[in-house]
Amino acid sequence: MPQAKGRFEVKRTPQGAVDLGGGAEAGHFRFDKTFEGPLQAASVVHMLAVGTAVEGSAAYVAIERVSGTLDGRKGVFFAQHSGVMERGKPSLSLTVVPDSGTDGLQGLSGSMQIEIVDGQHFYTFDYEVRPE
Repeated sequence: MPQAKGRFEVKRTPQGAVDLGGGAEAGHFRFDKTFEGPLQAASVVHMLAVGTAVEGSAAYVAIERVSGTLDGRKGVFFAQHSGVMERGKPSLSLTVVPDSGTDGLQGLSGSMQIEIVDGQHFYTFDYEVRPE
């Protein structure tokens, strides 16, 4: 399975928050990303998150629209995020939405890992483009 690795810039814009009571709060955020490396793309992410009264415990779900080129293949695809932080221990599932690829990215499937090191964001994208 091919793998693309690179970095990305991200800008976060809060869209509103709601106090759920009991120390829990829900928020809607928009993220604008610019990817570098084999994935040359821009994306918009809409995320819904909830934080609990327990320090370091939270969860989020998000949908991301990615537009650009992946190893020279131009198109658009969507990704689904599901993240959980349990008392500071993170887990993240970020997968391509099935059959969401367009143009040169038709048939795209895969998953992405995100790593933050010294404030810099990095991605590792394991993917496959199946012929339609």
